[in-house]
Parts: sequence; C-alpha cells; structure tokens
Amino acid sequence: MYKIVLATSNPHKVEEINAITQGLGVEFVMPPEGFDPVEDADTFEENALIKAQDAHKLTNMPTLADDSGLCVDFLNGGPGIYSARYANTSKGRIEKLLNELKNVPEENRGAKFVCAMALLDENGEILFSDRGECFGKIGYEPKGQNGFGYDPVFIVKDTGLAMAELPEEEKNRISHRGLALQKLIKYLQTSNKYF
Repeated sequence: MYKIVLATSNPHKVEEINAITQGLGVEFVMPPEGFDPVEDADTFEENALIKAQDAHKLTNMPTLADDSGLCVDFLNGGPGIYSARYANTSKGRIEKLLNELKNVPEENRGAKFVCAMALLDENGEILFSDRGECFGKIGYEPKGQNGFGYDPVFIVKDTGLAMAELPEEEKNRISHRGLALQKLIKYLQTSNKYF
C-alpha cells in the first residue's frame, strides 16, 4: 500500500478520499503534529500548494492537498477561499449564509463548490494540479444528514436534493472533491508514478 500524506487536519476528508480511491493501492494518511499552514493566498490553487508544501516539509513524503470552498453568485463568488472562516462553526456558517441570502429569489441563488488539488512528490516537486467544480444553488433551509460543511444547504444541479441528502457513493461521484480526485486518479494511473 503506497502512502500519501493528505495535507489536512480534517479526518472527514481523509475518510472521504480513502473511500473514493479504495482499491487503487494508495492510502492517504493525516500529517503529523505541527501541520499548521498559513493559507493566505488569493486562489484555491495557491492555498492547496501552501498546504501541500507545509505537510511535505514535515514528512518528506508525497503529499496531496486540496483547498475547497463555496462560491455563491449573489455574493460575488464569496465566501470562496474564506468558506471555512466565514463563521466560527459549521452551523454558524450555514446560518450566516442563509441570512445573507434571506430575500434573494431562487434564480439568483446559483452557487458552485470548488476543489483545487495539488500533489507533490517526495522531493516536493509539483506532479499534478487541477480543480473540480460542482454546480447548484443555495436552498432555504438545511436538509439531509450526510456530508459536512455547507452540504445541507447546497442543492445539487439537476437533482433537487441537498448535497447532504445524497447517498455517500453518489456524493463522492459528483462532488467537487470527487471530480478533482477523478482527475488525480487518472493522472496517477497514466503517469505510472505509483501504480
């Protein structure tokens, strides 16, 4: 089993990514203590690279990082790279978002989840960088029990369902992280780097 450090302090992400890549001979692991990157860039791609480099410095192992966020049309792409810092708790972030969109009609509630990924090799060189995007709109109230973050209020395009209402398998297939991971898997398989 080939180990790649996943540059995150969120165990949900590690579980989710390991579920999607199951059977590929790769296992994603948490970074060691001391992983605390300063995400001060202006784009998802640059923040993903900052995280990957920070984790690589601690491990000298291949490192994958992603930076994800919610971009809402009415908020000019916000909260965007500040999605995780939009409020102090997951519940607080959802409440703030719904409050900001309180009187906004359905046709102006368009949104997308974005996930940028960067993979570094054991030498810290960039092997892969790409993004996945999942389109939809912001609902009026939280729905569903699956997922985390903004999933309960993000209505996935063409489904009428919140991301948090989708079965895990379906979510992993169509989510921004799932789509970015599919590109990563394709890269890994065609580059013969680890397989």
